[in-house]
Amino acid sequence: MSETPLTESAVVLDINTDLPVVRESTTSRVIVNNPLLRVVDFTFAPGQLLTEHASPRAVVVTLLDGEMTFEVEGESHTMHAGDVIYLAPDARHALTAITECRMQLVMVDTQQARTDG
Repeated sequence: MSETPLTESAVVLDINTDLPVVRESTTSRVIVNNPLLRVVDFTFAPGQLLTEHASPRAVVVTLLDGEMTFEVEGESHTMHAGDVIYLAPDARHALTAITECRMQLVMVDTQQARTDG
């Protein structure tokens, strides 16, 4: 996906159709991408996982559909549709899909936000 200008609005439709849950796979699609903000939708088949990692950006995780185990800094949480987790920059985290899942990440570059604000 090309960069989404900070000064222009964007409309992205039919994401669920364009990003179906694929058997035994994890898939993703970048929805918005610019120096300040990145929004990515993911789908996970049951049992799919993301191993422990961290992001230099602040991250808001919203589980849109399904159930997953989400580990933050070594503490495990069971997420259900509608649940939200905030990850501070560099927080270690991992996840495992229990059922088919659809998740959205909103990542904010806090360094860029401070210099632009």
